[in-house]
Amino acid sequence: MITVDLDPAAVELPDLPALRVRSWFIDGVSPEAPRPFRAGLPTAPVEFLAQLPVDELSCWVRGTSGLVGFGRAVRLRTRGTAGPGAVAGNGVPGAVAADEAALPSRFTVLDRAWRALVASARIDDGVGLPGAGLVGFTALAFSPDSRAHSVIDVPRYLMGRRDGRVWLTDIAPDGDNAAGLALAASPLRAPVGARVLPGSVSAQAYRANVAQASAAMRGTSVIGTSAAGLPETDASKAGGRVTAFGTGAHGSPGAAASPGTVGSPGESGGAATAGGAGAAGEAGRLRKAVLARDAVVETVEDIDVRAVLGRLNADYPSCWTFDVAGLVGATPELLIGVQDGTVTSRVLAGTYRVQQDPAAELDAARAQLGAAKDSAEHRFAINSLAASLGPLSPDLHVDAEPHLLQLANVIHLASDARGTLAPTGSAAGAGSGGAPGSEHEVGDGEAAGSPAAPPSILEVARRVHPTAAVGGVPPAAAAALIAELEGADRGRYAGPVGWLDDRGNGQLGIALRCGQLEARNRIRLWAGAGIMPDSDPDSELAETAAKLAPMLRALGARLPDEAGGETGDTAGRLSPPESPPVG
Repeated sequence: MITVDLDPAAVELPDLPALRVRSWFIDGVSPEAPRPFRAGLPTAPVEFLAQLPVDELSCWVRGTSGLVGFGRAVRLRTRGTAGPGAVAGNGVPGAVAADEAALPSRFTVLDRAWRALVASARIDDGVGLPGAGLVGFTALAFSPDSRAHSVIDVPRYLMGRRDGRVWLTDIAPDGDNAAGLALAASPLRAPVGARVLPGSVSAQAYRANVAQASAAMRGTSVIGTSAAGLPETDASKAGGRVTAFGTGAHGSPGAAASPGTVGSPGESGGAATAGGAGAAGEAGRLRKAVLARDAVVETVEDIDVRAVLGRLNADYPSCWTFDVAGLVGATPELLIGVQDGTVTSRVLAGTYRVQQDPAAELDAARAQLGAAKDSAEHRFAINSLAASLGPLSPDLHVDAEPHLLQLANVIHLASDARGTLAPTGSAAGAGSGGAPGSEHEVGDGEAAGSPAAPPSILEVARRVHPTAAVGGVPPAAAAALIAELEGADRGRYAGPVGWLDDRGNGQLGIALRCGQLEARNRIRLWAGAGIMPDSDPDSELAETAAKLAPMLRALGARLPDEAGGETGDTAGRLSPPESPPVG
């Protein structure tokens, strides 16, 4: 494997390998199918997974369609706004220094390198479907100054299935004359002896964090903020005002979306103004923050990621099951999908915890999710997407009313968005920095290269991330609160994860219901909940437990009883691991 470290401060890209790429169908009469599949393709996901190697596996699968890579040809990686060897602050959101924030973001650094890699590759694509040709699997850190690398992994081989067709892609650096693909079946190994250890944010600390955040939103408590609810450092930089979601890129009412877009968050029952603060203070007041906690699972033997992926895919076929650089999970939320210039997104915010049977509990779910807290939380998320994606898609349409998305363990409020990406040189795309809180850079309108080209999927993701579904409202105040209360590096949790190809197509989900491998027998899981002024700490803790459950079940583990709190951890936090993520 060739690893290329990318420094955001560097003017020139480092040397990149020249790749030979060939894609062809293997579900017809061609004798070129890999040996295990020459007599016929697997009919069940478990049968297919058993043919794959345990190490250097990547995947993005929904149901029986998707992409699976094995082996690794190239890894592109970058870390931190200040370059591969530097970390600003303590690796949590909101800690990037002003001089470091002026450097290109991890999105732009990876995008630039990916374009160069594509430009130098020799591609023979006999398939012509999205996900054929040169493909990379990508996972980006949630925060600009995270210690975790943001990566694009190019597999040595890739198998894809879409629209009933199956293909294979061979990707090799020039000069690599290794023998062709050879697969050998090995049985899946279920995790053995799994035990759950405390994470960086304990259950007791999480309850306290929720209580403090809710009190701050109600104006009855202030946590490192000004009287208006805006962090002092951001208030001084912004002249005491941060533009609220639900406005255009320059603070004008309304985002560039169709009439299906819901109203502004200012109409959704946010926190009341405290102490006579005026309109400027109200605009900057913290209205929502997504607070997360983690748990560590250790097993007696090495974790067979194939078995974990197979369990997640079987239990949650409507989710996108993924494994990128050791980040493993099944997300129900699509941040951005791009196919031939059409952009799609699925927003989830508002959660009902299933007790027994999701189908039988729909009425109860409607009653809860239709109430003020969950409805307001969902409107925040929708408006943040519309404000950031609208300037890139003048015909963006967002569902006029959310629908219920049933999963095995939870029911979500969900809304879908769809539109056409405008060329970056057009009035819709040029000079727009996206929503407040997105990682805006000078020269955004030229980021895609040609003035006639639509923005790349990584550029679109940079404009959109983080949405209110994983950050908060306003984003600067939420990031400061997350940094102060969590006090931990989320790594790639809640960041974009998915794939991209050489034609600009791809899908990036939000890395939810997931864990990061830290050793062969150790994985750190994360889950969060949207905190509002009327949030109940016990209820929010139970929501995070429900969101941890998919990964815990796939690992054969269970959370300890958290109803009575915890003892022996007076600070509520344990030291994070020193070892880097595996993968």
